[in-house]
Amino acid sequence: MAKPLPFSFRARGKFLLTSEYFVLDGAQAIALPLNRGQSFHIQKSLTKHIEWFSFDLNGQCWFNAQFNPVDLSIIQSTDNKTAIALQKILQSLGKLPLVRIESKLDFPRDWGLGSSSTLIYAMAKWAGIDPYELLEKTFGGSGYDLACAGANGPILYTRKKKPEVIPLHFQPHFAGQLYFVYLGHKQNSREGIQRYRKHQKGDQDLIEKFSKLSAQFLDASDLNTLEKHILTHEQLVAKALQLDRAQDLHFSDYWGQTKSLGAWGGDFVLATSNRSLEATFQYFHQKGFDTVIPYLELTI
Repeated sequence: MAKPLPFSFRARGKFLLTSEYFVLDGAQAIALPLNRGQSFHIQKSLTKHIEWFSFDLNGQCWFNAQFNPVDLSIIQSTDNKTAIALQKILQSLGKLPLVRIESKLDFPRDWGLGSSSTLIYAMAKWAGIDPYELLEKTFGGSGYDLACAGANGPILYTRKKKPEVIPLHFQPHFAGQLYFVYLGHKQNSREGIQRYRKHQKGDQDLIEKFSKLSAQFLDASDLNTLEKHILTHEQLVAKALQLDRAQDLHFSDYWGQTKSLGAWGGDFVLATSNRSLEATFQYFHQKGFDTVIPYLELTI
């Protein structure tokens, strides 16, 4: 049953630190909820339609649409692809009252921190339904990002018949030597999943290796140890999916390690550095990557 109006909710963005792709088949994964996310406000509509307005980080409306309350057909929209995706979600919520829904991101739209997962989680919370069931009916995926949307700290996530979410304390003493670097291309997670399914059929040995690596990430007592685990993890994924590592593509002369976070090929990487913040920033800026964020500034 939908919550009373007006209804406001904020869901957290996410990074997948370990077991990307293999989390789909049951590998344990470390996931990091972030202090950036998406806010939603739902109130009664003053029109005869269900209205949707999406705002970006700067408060600019980048999308709006109207839906017929009877059959949720699209009356008008500024982007048909987005409207169809929203229509599918709204149809999965059951009978809806006349509402005006506003969403606002507090990260740039092209960062890929979870605009879809925060949407699914918030709509499920308002409608009073299981967010994982709504995910299955709409976008699909492992569900780790939904777990992050409502989490208050790092989690160990395992996809089972019912997702298993274990709260973690993961803020190593060397967290000040970790950075998030934006590669400049918002990655399509669904395309990444399709590639994974093409190359992998749920190899149990690999799933166990990634689960073990997740445990090793948590146990790493120093930066050098974590870097060894990152290299092993990246090499395993690269071989399994026949993809090039971000380090090989962009940072072959880098003194630390870089690790893809989630779908490979875009979005963010985690970078380690045993040098100063200034030297680290300078390296990435000279490579043309201007968005470099210290780990502690994004994580909770």
